[in-house]
Amino acid sequence: MTSHDPSPVGSIRPRLSTCRDIAIIMALVVWGLYMGSGFLIPLTLALLVYVLIIAVADRVAGRFVPVWLANLIGIAVVLTGLFAVMFVLGNQATQFARAVPTYETQFDTAVNRVVALVGNDVTKFIRDHLINIDMSIIARSAFGGATSFLNTFLLISLYVFFMMAERVIFRDKLRLAANDVELGRELSSMMAAISHSLQAYVGVKTFVSVLTSLISYSVFRWLDLEYAETWAVLTFALNFIPSIGSIVAVVFPAMVSLVQFDTITPFLVIVLFCGTVQFMIGNFLDPALLGRSLNMSTFMVIIALTFWSAVWGVIGAFLSVPLTVCILIVFSHIPALRPLAILMSKDGELLTADPKTPE
Repeated sequence: MTSHDPSPVGSIRPRLSTCRDIAIIMALVVWGLYMGSGFLIPLTLALLVYVLIIAVADRVAGRFVPVWLANLIGIAVVLTGLFAVMFVLGNQATQFARAVPTYETQFDTAVNRVVALVGNDVTKFIRDHLINIDMSIIARSAFGGATSFLNTFLLISLYVFFMMAERVIFRDKLRLAANDVELGRELSSMMAAISHSLQAYVGVKTFVSVLTSLISYSVFRWLDLEYAETWAVLTFALNFIPSIGSIVAVVFPAMVSLVQFDTITPFLVIVLFCGTVQFMIGNFLDPALLGRSLNMSTFMVIIALTFWSAVWGVIGAFLSVPLTVCILIVFSHIPALRPLAILMSKDGELLTADPKTPE
């Protein structure tokens, strides 16, 4: 009489209790991220600013520049750039809000010019769905977010200051907290990998975004587009949002040009020229500079964008890639979670395959 084994060798049959525990933990994590967004978002932004400062300081430090001076230069460069972005948005916010009624009255005229390009059916859709939008509400919402971010600039700077003060001693505290030589080495390796990947990502995206915004700004100024500085700054910021950010960065100024000018030529110049620049830089220069430092699949990038946008809104879209890269690296250093890291990676090869080897 042969015995029947309901669980053949090699099959994966997770217990119901395990699935329940995983579901509860994931729900609590998502709930905590959503409810704690007011505290976690400034802290996460401060961490990214800190990483960018370290990247600048490490490149400045050398034989003739001591470490403390390199850190001061990094802090000055990064915080000045961040403050400049916020100043441009805040300075032109009031002017744009006052001009919103003018744009509302000109929008109907602009839609009539679209008929020659897209036809009556699309124009009817635009009339039904866009004409009734209260532009003043959109302006208050958008620039209210900018004002709120200006108010958190001091908090982010305060976080960064204390992070810089504990930069060196934190490594020693991490090894002491591990209370195990092997675990301490693995934690150091994981932190080094996270720091290296974030520095590469933030540095490259900042350079690419600055390049794209400068090219776009030159086009906006050449066309004499209103609020050219604002659209250039938004182009810089939106390039940090994967996939859809570059599209939105072209759509916004193109729509404004459609309302501002009496001809369709500026609209076509922005769409064709700026769109081509976004496509070339985003598909060729950006991947070439990032190389393997961002070893994450394209599908995972879209999933991360959707998840973090749902949890943290627009700021979550900006932070989606660096946060997911950190999660991927942490998973790669935990044997039980390494299969998930492989699935999240671009080609299945983890940059931190050997946890004993620091990055």
